[in-house]
Amino acid sequence: MQVIGVRFKKAGKIYYFDPGKLSVALDDYVIVETVRGVEFGRVVLADKQVDEEDVVLPLKKVIRIATDKDKFTVAENTENAAQAHKVCEKKIREHKLDMNLVEVEYTFDRNKVIFYFTADGRVDFRNLVKDLAAVFKTRIELRQIGVRDEAKLLGGIGPCGRMLCCSTFLGDFEPVSIKMAKDQNLSLNPAKISGLCGRLMCCLKYENDEYEEAKRELPDLGEAIRTSYGSGKVVGLNILERLVQIEVPEKERVIEYTLDELIEEGVISTQAME
Repeated sequence: MQVIGVRFKKAGKIYYFDPGKLSVALDDYVIVETVRGVEFGRVVLADKQVDEEDVVLPLKKVIRIATDKDKFTVAENTENAAQAHKVCEKKIREHKLDMNLVEVEYTFDRNKVIFYFTADGRVDFRNLVKDLAAVFKTRIELRQIGVRDEAKLLGGIGPCGRMLCCSTFLGDFEPVSIKMAKDQNLSLNPAKISGLCGRLMCCLKYENDEYEEAKRELPDLGEAIRTSYGSGKVVGLNILERLVQIEVPEKERVIEYTLDELIEEGVISTQAME
């Protein structure tokens, strides 16, 4: 199937649509129909061929290429959302609710206003919704999000000095575990491996596959190994460069081998690696 990929937020998830007979180019803005109603998005994938099982059928068609009037509507919605943010924060204080408003969003057709918030537990916001509906005269949705989603919406600068991955290019969050930090020999100090959201940094996932593959190929620390210099024990590993340090008592020194050298000597056989 030929599809286009559309994002509705800068680093949002990519959704597929049928371009139909329209000539849609990369970075065009389009108007499409979604489960939330009519929406305005940017084309990030053009003329992409995908398998039918990779899309949710029936595939929605692109309604039209966005016009200048549509872009003006989006800009107006953004201004209205900023005003709605102030009104909602005031109402939250009046109702003394333990919640933190993160972002407000108008749908393109203005049929709904979505208020994103964080909270430690469940919040009874029924009276707040009634007040907001009376003010904005439209459908109101309050959506509780997690701390990672909050960081994605707000953005910021990570410990690396770059803009947050989640707010610039990550469409989806992938599971990150403390085991990934251990495999990469990183400090397990939470302050050093946590992002602005307070959770483990997403970038721990980036090189994890490389480390896992290297660990399968290399011997373990402490493993007894026989080399051409005599029997020894693995005392050091440089996983990314595939280097192994072996302490050989007979030579009274530590000898460094590359993975290829170990394989040539038969210390690690290709069959064992497989």
